[in-house]
Order: sequence, then C-alpha cells, then structure tokens
Amino acid sequence: MIRRTLQQISVMGLTSIPTNDQKKIKIDGVSIDTRTLCKGNLYIPIVGDRFNGHDFVALAIEKGAAAVLWNRDEPNPPLGKIPVLMVKDTLLSLQSLAREYRSQLQATVIGITGSNGKTSTKDMLADCLAMQFKTQKTFGNLNNHLGVPLTLLSLEEDTEMAVVEMGMSGLGEIELLSRMAQPDIAVITNIGEAHLGDLGSTRNIIQAKLEILSGLKDNGTLIYNGDHVLLAGAVQSLKDDHAKINFGWEPMNDYHPISAEMDRNGSTFSIAQYPSLAFTVPLAGKHQILNALAVVAASVAAGMSRNAIRNGLANARITNMRNEIIEGDRFILINDTYKSNPSSAVAALDTLSLWPVDNQKIAVLGDMQDLGEQAVSMHHHVGSSIDGEKLDYLFTFGPLSLHTADSARRLMSPERVFNYEDKPNMIAHIQSVLKTDAVVLVKGSRAMKLEEVVSSLIEGHAQLAID
Repeated sequence: MIRRTLQQISVMGLTSIPTNDQKKIKIDGVSIDTRTLCKGNLYIPIVGDRFNGHDFVALAIEKGAAAVLWNRDEPNPPLGKIPVLMVKDTLLSLQSLAREYRSQLQATVIGITGSNGKTSTKDMLADCLAMQFKTQKTFGNLNNHLGVPLTLLSLEEDTEMAVVEMGMSGLGEIELLSRMAQPDIAVITNIGEAHLGDLGSTRNIIQAKLEILSGLKDNGTLIYNGDHVLLAGAVQSLKDDHAKINFGWEPMNDYHPISAEMDRNGSTFSIAQYPSLAFTVPLAGKHQILNALAVVAASVAAGMSRNAIRNGLANARITNMRNEIIEGDRFILINDTYKSNPSSAVAALDTLSLWPVDNQKIAVLGDMQDLGEQAVSMHHHVGSSIDGEKLDYLFTFGPLSLHTADSARRLMSPERVFNYEDKPNMIAHIQSVLKTDAVVLVKGSRAMKLEEVVSSLIEGHAQLAID
C-alpha cells in the first residue's frame, strides 16, 4: 500500500501544503470508510448523494487515522485534532493521488473491461500471474471511480503484476479509470447487452470499452475478443501504434481453441501455439473457455511460461456467486446470482446442459436489468434459446422474466414452465419438484436477490465444492 510522508502526499496532485511540524508524519495506506480504517491511514471523506464522509472524521481520529483530507467548502475542519490537508474535492484528490502513485510504481498493470466475464477473467489471470510473479488484483468487483483508485493505492511497491478490473455505466468512465491505472496491457473480454439501457446501442458500448486505450502505455498491448464483428472492425480502424492480439472461437483469432471439452467439473482446451499442452479450467461452459483464452493471451504478453499458465488456470479460484458450484445432500446447485444479461444467461443455460441426461435439470432465472427499450425482446430471446429436451423445469422470477417463460413454453412442456413474483412461493414449488441428484441453476441480476433462493434451497447443509 502507499506509504509516504504528508510532505510527499501533498505534492502528489493534492495542491495542499502541510505545516512544518506535520511534513514528516507518515501515512500507511488510505481509507474512505471508517468501518475498515486502520491505524496510520490517511482518511479521505467522500461526499455522496446519501452520505458525507466528513461526518465520520471524529470516528476516523478515534480509530487512529494519521491525517485527513477535507473539502474546503465543508464547515468545521478538525484543525488541531489531526493533520488536515485542505482540498477542493476529496474524490478528485483520491483519484489524483492514485494516478500519481501508480506512475511511481514499477509494476506491470493489466486492465480488464468488458460486458461480461471481467471478474472471472481477473481472478483467473491473477492466479496465473501469481505462479511466477508477486501479484495483486482488484478485490471483489471494486471496479468503479472509487474502487480503482483504492486498488491502485493498495499496491505494494514490490508488486510485479497488478490486475485491475474496470467497470462502467456510461461514456467517459473507462477513460477516467484507464488514465488512473495507466495499463501496460488492456483486455476487452467481450461486448454484450449490459448497459444498453444507459448507452442505447452496441456501437456506443464498444466506444465506451475502447476508452481503455486512453491510458494504455505507448508500448502497450490491446487484447480483445475477435469473435465480435463490430468490436473487431472498430479495433482494426484504430490509428494507433499499440500491439493488438485477439482471441475467440473462430480460427482467424490469434488465440483460438483447436480442441475443447467441457463437463460439469470444468473445461479443457488446447491452442495452436501449444498444441500438445492441455489447459484445464475448473469452470464449466464455453464462455469460460473464452475467458481463459483471454487469460492465456494476457499471460503470454506479460512474459509467463506456458507451464505456469497451465498450473494457474487449473487452480483458479473465482469470486463468489459466479458459476459457484455447491453440492448439497440431495442436489447440485449452480449459483450465478451476481449479475445477468442475455449473453451470460444463455451461456449459463448452456453450462447446465452439460450435465448427464440422468440428472434432473432445473433453471431459475430472474429479471435482467439495464436493457432499456430492448428489455422485453431480450427476455424473449433468452426463453427462445432454451433446449426443451435438456431442461426439466424452468422457473422465472420477476415481471420481465414472464416474457422468458412465454417464449420457453413454445420449446418445452408448458406444464413445466412457471413465472413467479412471490419468492417464497417459488422456492416452495422448486423444493416440491426436486429429485435426488438434480442440478439447479440460479441466475439473475443482483437486484433480484436470487441468492435468497440459493440459501433457502441448500438449507445450510451444503458443502462448497468450487469457490
């Protein structure tokens, strides 16, 4: 983490000068949350729509903060109680501090963005890099205007590789994050339907994701999903000198599978560069092979050996609620409740179909958010993608998912398709039809809180098989 004196901190984009007796005070790390603040931290109070971090400065002092930033237009700064650096905007100061600290580090930074697969790719890549280098990564999915600077400020000075996830909800956000992180390698996992509600079109989503080039170093490398025709076309039309590497299922991509096998325990594939080497990922599904291809490409660009890449992928651990497989006493549950959009929902259904025919298969799908004017048609699309011969029951939850159920009834027995807006009743119905050795997929946007379905179904007796 950042370790500097107040004098050094003050010249890192803050434009505030400490008094002479404060210049040598040492800062060990940064915090914006008094609940997790540690002794010696610089406390940076952030102002939000529903909170004001300045209200908690007394608690920060009590917990041992070494100093505090303070917005100039906020009344009653705690002068005399703790060293105070007055700034125009604490959020902008946090971001400036992170950008300057990043520029002082020797670490190779790999930035990851995309509509789907960012967190899974980040986790797999970090596990691979850790086989050969001292590696840090974005914690959880802290990938926004607050999470990225906190990630950068958490990096140790001897860290060799940093994997930084970058999310967005509109144009300009990835540019801000990329200019802070200054990546050496940029990865675009894919372009999907997420953010259609905010950006309006696929072309706008591509434009937003390509903002990651804004901070990419001059000798940097862009790695992108070449299967997406519009994205590939946009990259090919760029007038820049960055190296470009693509991955995907199609053979024209630099990294593509020449063989692939999937079962319920994971996915195995080989690539043209190392035809005799099998890469195995403990995650099932074609979309996870795509994520793994991005990881291989980025790992090679970072200078890793092929055996280290193989070992890292085989032992990858993924952030909870993303293709998390939970084995209960009577059934297997696929917990994919963190987010959902049409592409990832179809991929999850594809993963469910990999289980043997003897297993009863149940899908529980919740509403997908942020689809704008295409919300109804996209929910119909998911229902139309269902293979009725490989699914025993479909339960949908929420008003939009009614359209998923309507389309699915054309492809499977209508008596096995149900839509609910009452979660307890749906859970009771699922429990009533569950057979021994059933496989249950639970997939939905975070706002639908389908993890409550997961908790109810496993009843506290499940054993975590794959994190």
